Amino acid sequence: MPDGGFHFPALVLNADFRPLSYFPLSTWNWQDAVKAVFLDRVSVLSEYEKEVRSPSFSMRLPSVIALRDFIPSARMPAFTRFNVFLRDGFSCQYCDHKRSAPELTFDHVVPRARGGRTSWENVVTACGACNLRKGSKLPRECNMIPRQEPRRPTSWELQDRGRGFPPNYLHESWRDFLYWDSELEN
Repeated sequence: MPDGGFHFPALVLNADFRPLSYFPLSTWNWQDAVKAVFLDRVSVLSEYEKEVRSPSFSMRLPSVIALRDFIPSARMPAFTRFNVFLRDGFSCQYCDHKRSAPELTFDHVVPRARGGRTSWENVVTACGACNLRKGSKLPRECNMIPRQEPRRPTSWELQDRGRGFPPNYLHESWRDFLYWDSELEN
């Protein structure tokens, strides 16, 4: 395997101990994490049991690291297909069914054929069936009103939304760092 036969990603936190991003979750492969430790760019907060060794050195692999220098987040999120899906919770805005990203498309609320623009304020997540059914009609013409009015989300909103979609791999040592600012249940 290219990673030395084992997979031990490190969760990367900003200098304020919050993840750089939630979706996709900010992780580095173990080689980059070890390199950053040696270059004194990160602090190690948690480690795996697995060690790497050289003839003169041994170290446990970092499982959670925090950057020494704070990286401010982007103020305006990029307008991408994925970010539209994330804003809309991976749900069709017409039938409200949750789908995986490959099963989704996006729909222009005001169709491009009618002067609609490709923008945060005119694009919503749609399943293929609803997108085909709506076609180039206006929402009121086909009685297909989006569940939420499309708008530009903040970076914070997308990060918050991303917390609800955990990746396939979550090491137990990461949990305290991923959900520390979540609202507690009563």
